[in-house]
Amino acid sequence: MTIQPAIQRSFIAWTVVFFLLPLCPFPLASFGSATPAAAANLIEIAELLAHPEQYDHQDVMVTGKVMNVQLATNRQGQPAYGFLLQDQAGTLKVVSLGQLGVREGDQVIVEGVFSRLRQVGRTIVYNEIKALSVKPLTRLNPDLVG
Repeated sequence: MTIQPAIQRSFIAWTVVFFLLPLCPFPLASFGSATPAAAANLIEIAELLAHPEQYDHQDVMVTGKVMNVQLATNRQGQPAYGFLLQDQAGTLKVVSLGQLGVREGDQVIVEGVFSRLRQVGRTIVYNEIKALSVKPLTRLNPDLVG
């Protein structure tokens, strides 16, 4: 698997992103167990990466593994976080305000707004989701097993 050049860059951009999150109109991320309806609306990461213009600024729901967690505090003192959401097909960035209720390596469902690109100062951030919800996938949840 080839890692995209944008992901190989330093995570300095994450810090910049957190300073802009207070401008985001979304509520803090919520946590809990996944619902059966979630499985029916999932979009594959491969689909987002193959057709980012189709999903730009759209609500999406994706699943993957939490990697490279970055915790921060914004200018107003609110906690914020970012992480990479990874599956076999690729990787997306996820950012949000609030406390992250999952750990590195957890399988999760993320609901939020997808952006194919966004400029943060001189940095361009590609394939990012501003999370409204991050929910752990439990291994023994039969509603999510096909």
